[in-house]
Amino acid sequence: MVPEQLLSESDRKFLLSLARRSIENYANGEPAPPVELKGLSQRLRDQGASFVTLTCHGYLRGCIGTLEPYQSLTEDVREHAIAAASQDYRFPPVQTNEIKDIKIEISCLTRPEPLEYKNPDELLSKLRPNIDGVVIQDGMRRATFLPQVWEKIPDPQEFLEELCMKMGCRPDLWRKKKMDVFTYQVEEFHE
Repeated sequence: MVPEQLLSESDRKFLLSLARRSIENYANGEPAPPVELKGLSQRLRDQGASFVTLTCHGYLRGCIGTLEPYQSLTEDVREHAIAAASQDYRFPPVQTNEIKDIKIEISCLTRPEPLEYKNPDELLSKLRPNIDGVVIQDGMRRATFLPQVWEKIPDPQEFLEELCMKMGCRPDLWRKKKMDVFTYQVEEFHE
C-alpha cells in the first residue's frame, strides 16, 4: 500500500530536481532554492511527510525525514534534502566534490497507524516485510525504519532488534516490554 494519491511522473521529477538543487546549494554555501507553490499540482501543495535518502557508490550517505506532515510536500522534500546532506549525525556534511556521486531517493509517507498486538510473537506475525515502515516508541524515545530497510534486514526478529538499537535500547527490549508500534507505507522513487 502506498499513499492514497500517487504522484505523477512530472511531480516525481520535480521533487528529485528540487532535492538535488537544494543539496547543491547547501554544499556551495548558497540559500535553499525558492519554492513557489502556485502552479504546482495539488499533491505537491498539500501537506506531506517525506524522508530523503542519499547514497554514494551504493552506501548510505545521509537520511533524514519526518513521520508527520506539517508543511507542503514540496517544502518538506527541500528541507529534508538539505538536512540529509548536512545534519545526519552519522556522517560529515556533504562536500561539493561528492555531489556528482550522490544518488537521491525520496519516500513519501502515509500517516503512521498504531499496530495493536498482545505479545511479542503476535507482533512478529503482524509485521509485513517489504510493505510496512515500522516505528517503535518507548516513552520519549522512538526510531523508525523505512520499508526499504527490509531489503537489508528481511528477518522480522532481527528487524525489531536493529530498530531497538537504533532507538538506543537493548536489542531484546521489544520482547521484554510492550512498546507502542506504528506502521506506515511509502511511495518511493529515486534518480
